[in-house]
Amino acid sequence: MRQVAYYRGCLASLSAKELDSSTRALAPKVGLELIDLESVTCCGAGDIHEAEPDYYLHLNARILAYAEATGADTLMTVCNVCTLNLRQANHILQRDEAVRSRVNDNLRAVGVPAYEGGVEVRHLLWMIAEGEGYELLKQAAHKGLKGLRVAPFYGCQILRPSKLLGFEDPDRPWSLEAIIEACGGEAVDYPAKIKCCGFPIIQAREETALGELIQPIEQAMERGADAIVTPCPLCHLSLDAWQSKLEASTGRSFQMPILHLSQLIGVAAGLEDSELKFKRHVVPVDPIFEKTKV
Repeated sequence: MRQVAYYRGCLASLSAKELDSSTRALAPKVGLELIDLESVTCCGAGDIHEAEPDYYLHLNARILAYAEATGADTLMTVCNVCTLNLRQANHILQRDEAVRSRVNDNLRAVGVPAYEGGVEVRHLLWMIAEGEGYELLKQAAHKGLKGLRVAPFYGCQILRPSKLLGFEDPDRPWSLEAIIEACGGEAVDYPAKIKCCGFPIIQAREETALGELIQPIEQAMERGADAIVTPCPLCHLSLDAWQSKLEASTGRSFQMPILHLSQLIGVAAGLEDSELKFKRHVVPVDPIFEKTKV
C-alpha cells in the first residue's frame, strides 16, 4: 500500500460527498492508503488566485505543508481545479527559495509547519492510469463494465497548461480511455472531451456557459455513449446538475448519466451502493446498471 496525503477539496467534502465516499472505498483496491488532512481549507480555485495572488500562494502553501507533515511524498487530489492550483503554488515554492522562506515565516507565525518543498501533487487519475496503480486497477475491476459505452470528459484544468501539469498531451489525452478499457468498457471518442464544461462563467454568462456545456453531452449522445465520466467534481456538477438548464433552453431531453471517476471504477470493482451514493446525482444512473446487469 502506498501512503498518500489525501486532499478532498470543497466539493467532495460538501455537495459531492459521493466522490469522497467512492474514492475512500476504491483506494485500497488500487494500492492507496489515504492519510486525511483535517486542518486544510479550500485551495481558492481561480477566484482568489486572480484577486489576491499572494494570499492564494499562502493558502496553498498551508495545504502543502500539512501534507508534507504527514510524511507522505505525494498529495493526492480528486479535483482538476485543486490539482492545478496546488501544482502552480508548488512550482513557485519549490523553485524560489526566497518566496518559500517568506511564506514559511508567515505559516510559522500562525502555528502551521513550514513547507520544505518535498511533496508532489498528483490527481487520482494519474495514480491509476499507468504503472502499478494501473495493474492493480485491472485486478480490482473484476465485475467489469462489459457492454457499457463510456465517453471520457477531461475538462480544462487537468490538461492545461501542459508544462505545469505534464502528465499527457493536452490535445491527445489517453488516461481516461485506458481506465475505461481496463474496466471492460468501451471508450467513446469525441472532440469536446477536452473542452471547458462552462462552470467558471455560469453565473455571469449563463447562455455562453450552456453553449459550452451542450457540446460534450450532445456529441457523446451522437456517438452512442451510455454515460460520461469525468475526473473533476466541478465538471460533474455542470454536466449533471445543469442538464435541466439545457433541457429548458433547448426543449430537448438529454438524461445523460454523469459519473465521477472513482464511481465508474467502483461499479466495475463491485463497490456497494452506500459507497457509490448514486442517489445524490441529479440525472438518474439506472440505465448504467441495466446495461451492465450489475
